[in-house]
Amino acid sequence: MSALSSEHLLNIEDLTPEDIYLVLDTARSFKEVNERPIKKLPTLRGRTVVNLFLEPSTRTRTSFEIAAKRLSADGINFSASTSATTKGESLVDTAQTLDAMNCDLVIIRHRYAGSPYILTQNMRAHIINGGDGKHQHPTQALLDLFTMREHFGHIEGLQVAIVGDIAHSRVFGSLAPGLRMLGASVTAIAPPTLLPARPDVLGADVCYSLDERLGQFDVVYMLRIQQERLEESPFPTLREYSRFYGINSARLAALKPEAIIMHPGPVNRGVELSSAAIDNARNLLLYQVNAGVAVRMALMYLLLGGESEA
Repeated sequence: MSALSSEHLLNIEDLTPEDIYLVLDTARSFKEVNERPIKKLPTLRGRTVVNLFLEPSTRTRTSFEIAAKRLSADGINFSASTSATTKGESLVDTAQTLDAMNCDLVIIRHRYAGSPYILTQNMRAHIINGGDGKHQHPTQALLDLFTMREHFGHIEGLQVAIVGDIAHSRVFGSLAPGLRMLGASVTAIAPPTLLPARPDVLGADVCYSLDERLGQFDVVYMLRIQQERLEESPFPTLREYSRFYGINSARLAALKPEAIIMHPGPVNRGVELSSAAIDNARNLLLYQVNAGVAVRMALMYLLLGGESEA
């Protein structure tokens, strides 16, 4: 059985391009399984998967939970409200406690960058980063790459715009390098106040006007305005932001005929995407959600070494 070159997934750049394609190819077989009437496989029976989500999440946590159940793993869910961290327990102590229970795989989401690395230093289990602060969200990048590849048949050569709250986005932090690794070009589009100091470090060109280049892109990837992470007011109002950077009916008409719209969810309806854009066939948001289960099944399978039943 082929395996990933890394025993953990903390950062998209932990993977080689060959690793990424292995995940995408494996996910394709699991996507077929997810379309069957009976979706459950015995692949990871007897393995224990822990969802350690110490920051709010619906899509990512549920996707991992479903992925584990469909592979017959024993899944355990921890949230911030039920974790002993609310009683003052440190992340190191939590990791050592879980390690004493002989868990096989832990998916962690945490508000602080670098938290998944702490687990790797204090546990024998495989660790997957489910999102750490403003740093990385590698499984989101992989499901996005899967979506693009399934739609276009390739990733190399695609022109991808990532639009919006780039400064606070762990999605951008993983997706931009992943696209670059597979030969796509990335343009970051946002007002200067929503850009990091050096977006070029992640392999992206920079543009301040969406309308200036909208018709050039194969993929327009809209980021959520993360109001919970905004330290100050980077733009006058949400309405003003939407006027210059949201996808509405007029901007839908300006897209290339074959272009698609993507969004990691949840959407601020009427801000990043108008209702017309959300309901448009070009918007692949729900396909991304579906792909997320298959990609996370593939990662669990590849990290834990299950025998394929797909």
